[in-house]
Amino acid sequence: MKNIGIICEYNPFHNGHAKQIAAFENTVCLMSGNFVQRAEPAIMDKYVRARAAVACGASLVLELPITYAIASAEGFADGGVELLSRLGCIDAICFGSEEGDINNIMSTAKSLLQPEFSEVLRTELQEGVSFPVARHRALEAMGAEARLLERPNDILAVEYCKALLRRNSDIEAITLRREGDYHTGTDAHNPSASFLRTQEDWSGYVPQAALEVYRSAPRYHLFAGQRAMLARLRAMSEAEFEQLPYGSEGLWRKVMHACREKASLEQIIDAAKSKRYTRTRIMRILMCAYLGINEAMMRAEIPYVRVLAMNDAGREVLRQSKSKRRIPLLHGEERPPECTYSELERRVAALYELFAGDGLREKSGDFHYISGTRRGDKAHEEI
Repeated sequence: MKNIGIICEYNPFHNGHAKQIAAFENTVCLMSGNFVQRAEPAIMDKYVRARAAVACGASLVLELPITYAIASAEGFADGGVELLSRLGCIDAICFGSEEGDINNIMSTAKSLLQPEFSEVLRTELQEGVSFPVARHRALEAMGAEARLLERPNDILAVEYCKALLRRNSDIEAITLRREGDYHTGTDAHNPSASFLRTQEDWSGYVPQAALEVYRSAPRYHLFAGQRAMLARLRAMSEAEFEQLPYGSEGLWRKVMHACREKASLEQIIDAAKSKRYTRTRIMRILMCAYLGINEAMMRAEIPYVRVLAMNDAGREVLRQSKSKRRIPLLHGEERPPECTYSELERRVAALYELFAGDGLREKSGDFHYISGTRRGDKAHEEI
């Protein structure tokens, strides 16, 4: 029986995600925690989203660490593939793509790994264009297919394949065609998560089992935490700004001045972005600043992965893979060993609460397992 890895956000989990999971018997989902790749807070807490995924058929949901979850497409995909590889139990990785043809995706990934690509890319970047535009032009200049770098799921699909090729991995790459529009899709069978985040009622777009999990869960929004972010940004020193990820070529200084002069996140982003520096890159700098993530933390090896939810099939996957696993697992809210990453994890969890749409709430001791046991029980130690 194959174990299929899925690198995901489930922000929120919807019918399209359910269709992907239903295509396989055992799915191990590596899901972004409380912050997602656009460097914004997830609309619901990671444990809620994980429980919804397991209620809809996922076997096991693990947390994609924060330093991978808010990274660029390359860092997000590469970090996810690295961790799934270290689990020692993944036979294939499945991802959606607009292209739907794994051979074409692999071909583009191979072109990006060619030794001459870096030099051609450097030449294009010197023209002052953004990285996505420069990368597209560089592929075209090499005579390679560049159209797969135009749509969001295709871009991630190419990055997943790059990560597998770079590692000479035995893990198989499987793609399912992503139907519907990524940003505005209102088709109930293939909805857009971006669209759903703007809606109050998700009925029809989300499986009933997930709706039951979501029913009483609070929602989180970037705007709700804007004041907290601005307070942190205005209090930062120049040295702290200089150490931020994605702030190379003096961009950190431009962002710093905007943070000290502007009265909202939108104004800061508008002041700092340009043809060369995209909105998403500026947002990543701002979120890293708020969460206290510097360049060294982004490069550091992840010391453990946290289990968010599982069913009996997921528990069996963990038992069978224990001897091959090359990374420790923590369960639910189990206390980690003291280290730089565990302190970051604690800080990220606390700061996420400031984005609650209806204000701060006392944290509960919920247990986050389906057909499982509470954290700290002996059964966890045996997995």
